[in-house]
Amino acid sequence: MSVHHLTHFAGLPVEDFTPSAPPTGDPSATAWRIATDYNGRLSDVFDEFLDAVDTTRVSHLVFGFDDNTTDVPRMLAEHVGRLPALRNVFLGDIVWEQMEMSWIEREDITPLFEAFPDLECFEVRGSEKLRLRPIARTALRRLRFESCGLPSEVVRAVGACDLPNLEHLDLWLGVENYGGDVTVADLAPILNGERFSALRHLGLENAEHADELAAALASAPVVARLESLSLALGTLTDEGAEALLSGQPLTHLRRLDLHHHFLSDAMMERVRQALPGVEVNLDEQEQRDQDGWVYVAVDE
Repeated sequence: MSVHHLTHFAGLPVEDFTPSAPPTGDPSATAWRIATDYNGRLSDVFDEFLDAVDTTRVSHLVFGFDDNTTDVPRMLAEHVGRLPALRNVFLGDIVWEQMEMSWIEREDITPLFEAFPDLECFEVRGSEKLRLRPIARTALRRLRFESCGLPSEVVRAVGACDLPNLEHLDLWLGVENYGGDVTVADLAPILNGERFSALRHLGLENAEHADELAAALASAPVVARLESLSLALGTLTDEGAEALLSGQPLTHLRRLDLHHHFLSDAMMERVRQALPGVEVNLDEQEQRDQDGWVYVAVDE
């Protein structure tokens, strides 16, 4: 699977900030991408952005390739007074040609939430050195982690957060070889419905142990309140699909995303027949490798 640069983010088109060509349009109509190359410093580009754009009207920021020396959450926190309208942030809009996802280094993202309590959407790609402490925020509605290996400490911190208006949560759990050590027990506060009373979409994606997750979801109280559920990009086999179909009803869902899976033709048909009113994505039927192993979509 290829990971692509964003063209839109949180409802707005993405536009690259180019220091040599100062923008002239409405700053509030664009999701601004701040990035550098192998020879530059992201903090320098961001300083130029602050000077060139009326940042009091900027609501969306996307950060792309950087030099791995800039702590973006802390940098944003230091300029909180210049960004009163900021509501949506994406960290790590980096594609394979620039850097493999497993190499993308992150940092403690907690300062971003502490400095911007009105943040509504936060998405991050890459999880090497990623850290998070539990937060309490009423504005946050969308939270997404794209990863080859999401640390269990981060998932437990998410589960300990107080986010009463969170509607959309995506966790790319990844593989153990790249730090993806999340267990079903780590997900318990999310699955048992103790947290996130407004949650309508849950994605447990790019997961090495998708069958175990499917078995847990088959009886997880949170599922009853969801409109959309995703086990996409992972290693789901007939065993996991059987667990889903044998568990609690899923007919209330609007969407069930299972794309990139290892289901047999017969099981794919069973899923479709069992959920006639649900939009089920069964694209990308994969085949086991020559040694019989299954694999996630993004593992490095």
